Amino acid sequence: MHHWIGVHLPRLPIESFCPTWYTPVSDQGFVVLEKGRVLDADAAARAQGVVDGMRRGGVLTLAPNADLRERALAREEQTVRGVAFALLQFTPNVVIAAENVVLADVSASLRLFGGLRALRWRIHRAVADFGVTCTQSLAPTAEGSWLIARAGGGIALTQRSLARALARIPLTILPAARRFADWFDGLGCSTIDDVTRLPRAGLKKRCGTALLDALDRAKGEAPEVHEWLTMPPAFDARVELPDRIEHVEATLFAARRLTLQMTGWLAARQLAVARFVVCLEHERGRAAIAPTEVEVALGEPTWHEEHLMRLLRERLARIELMAPVIALRLEAKDVREAEAPSESLFPEPGGTPQDHARLMELLVARLGSENVMEPAPVADFRPEVAARWVPVSSDARPASTDLPRDLPRPAWLLDVPIQLIMRGHRPFYGTPLRMVSPGERIECGWQDGHIVTRDYFVAESENHLHYWIFRERVGSRDEREPRWFLHGLFG
Repeated sequence: MHHWIGVHLPRLPIESFCPTWYTPVSDQGFVVLEKGRVLDADAAARAQGVVDGMRRGGVLTLAPNADLRERALAREEQTVRGVAFALLQFTPNVVIAAENVVLADVSASLRLFGGLRALRWRIHRAVADFGVTCTQSLAPTAEGSWLIARAGGGIALTQRSLARALARIPLTILPAARRFADWFDGLGCSTIDDVTRLPRAGLKKRCGTALLDALDRAKGEAPEVHEWLTMPPAFDARVELPDRIEHVEATLFAARRLTLQMTGWLAARQLAVARFVVCLEHERGRAAIAPTEVEVALGEPTWHEEHLMRLLRERLARIELMAPVIALRLEAKDVREAEAPSESLFPEPGGTPQDHARLMELLVARLGSENVMEPAPVADFRPEVAARWVPVSSDARPASTDLPRDLPRPAWLLDVPIQLIMRGHRPFYGTPLRMVSPGERIECGWQDGHIVTRDYFVAESENHLHYWIFRERVGSRDEREPRWFLHGLFG
């Protein structure tokens, strides 16, 4: 049995995409107009006598201070399409249906997302991130799910419960029955159940086959044909802001909306993103300013929305806007095939390589790539020459080195070694130091004239701290005693 989830987005007064859409700015109401006539009104406007279909002049006569908004169909369609792309992360079978309804066949996704309740909750959260409300439905057929969603939502898991749910739906919800609404009203039919009780032959002769076919598809008695949502070969989405935004934190809502669409696109195509760019567009015209580009590079490709938003939030927090932002654009620059998850029975100690890569990405986003370093040693036995650190995103790593792998090396190496004093013929650094390792002799540097002749030891203090010290080698002709130096500290 199939499980179709229907998501109905109410008529949206899309002058912006912020949650303040539905907040009236006047005590006399909030009214949405379409071609100069009332499409929708809130309770405060209806209390003043505003009804659907009323002209603009009539509204202003009854409620002079009402907030009037024109319906923007283009932005409405853009929002519905964005929600459809976001649902691709749950299933590749998504349909953009009529009247702001998105249908998703989640039959194969239930176990992956922890069951119907968990999946419906995740879909609800994804839609809420777009700043809109929705009603959800669940039914064995796509047509049935569409009707239940348009009627206010509900759940029908079996054919029997679907028949009961369809029976209570008002007849005007069914598009094929609207043109015959007056005729059905004269017959006393107000619900779908009332229509199904009428003789089928008479209905076919009076209303044609469209009405009967729609009812059969809803009940699962006729096959359904769907126009699946098609995905572009590359992801590049743009959204306009409701107003000029001067603080970069305020762009996070739009950035999350675009990120949700990208993660849906990635999941449907089984890809992972390694680098994407968010463009903050500024004012156009004579005072045009080039867009501010925020590039996010990942050490490990991913398609998880939470991780992408965490990185983007950290990167945006470090941006200082030179001008107000009027639009955002997100483009996936580098995508790769998504790797299958690990099949190991036990988790890897210390986390997986993906966990380490996510940590590095978060540190780079928060501190900047120039402040997150990793070792890139040079093939030289002299510690001060071999020790080199480069940004984690740098390409200056050597292909290989000939450094010894089985000898101790400290985590911190001093730029200039510190000469140690001697007490009781032992080097002293806070406390007397005791050698706990055999000596390691280093003699090199003839090739560039910086000769180093030292014997290195791991030394332990009385409070159990470990240091990397060396004793300089002196020739037989030197009159002074060899000196000891502190060169590194172990963690």
